[in-house]
Amino acid sequence: MMPNVRARTYSPRVPLDEALGRPACPNEGLTEHTVVAHWPGLDSYTPDDEQRTWTSKDWAEHLEDPYLEHPFAASPDDDRHAILHLDIRLHPDDRELSGPEWSEAAHRLARAAGIEVPGAAEHGCRWIAVHAQPGRLDLIVNLIHLDGTWHTPPTDILQRLAGEARRIEQDLNLIPARTGPTNRPAARMVPAASAQLAGVLTQLADEQAGPLATVRGLVEHTAYRIARQPGAAGTDTAHRLELIARRLHGIQQDLDATAAHLAQPRAAAAPAAARRTAHRSL
Repeated sequence: MMPNVRARTYSPRVPLDEALGRPACPNEGLTEHTVVAHWPGLDSYTPDDEQRTWTSKDWAEHLEDPYLEHPFAASPDDDRHAILHLDIRLHPDDRELSGPEWSEAAHRLARAAGIEVPGAAEHGCRWIAVHAQPGRLDLIVNLIHLDGTWHTPPTDILQRLAGEARRIEQDLNLIPARTGPTNRPAARMVPAASAQLAGVLTQLADEQAGPLATVRGLVEHTAYRIARQPGAAGTDTAHRLELIARRLHGIQQDLDATAAHLAQPRAAAAPAAARRTAHRSL
């Protein structure tokens, strides 16, 4: 299992699209086979006679509700990007887990990240775990607690997730994500110019402080505000803005991949074989 912590965003809709591997259909029902786990406190909010199958729109609004309930809640950096997205991937050669196994893994990872507090659902965060792609689990979280306080993830959240992932691998007899160091051929140092250009692209693609992240956050915030306006025109405009935010995220990913390609050490060229010179007969 390989956990990954994405940059915080304002809206859960783009992370939900990424978890599904496609744009979410608002009226699409996501059964327990797709949303394999969720915040335990949700059960007390759902009447027994209410339909259990929620649409993707229902789940997105469930994760957005803390914004409405606590309009002044903000992070220590004074931002409102409360949506945290974690994705966890199995080893490519691993078996596919059953629904209960995915659910168990989701709750264990949520507890490792401090998102879920055992035995105290009212003190945790709203979150859902989506399994829609083979070998992949996505946890989407709103960091605003029920009482309006902001949950700040631990600075070593990735290490905690990785440690719990190792334990899950052992308990479920999964293939470890890394079995040991890989012998790689000797490589030359990356030319200084390529390294500098890679650094520029990395800054542009930075999910925390990059200029595209700022633009994307503003677009997502505007989409959220417009979606709350009455009328079909507002809904259509909000959807268009969400598509723009998704394209911006795609550009960030492309820039990040390009930067990684530039920064990748190039293998040293093999020594040229000695050329054999044909002797002319005299």
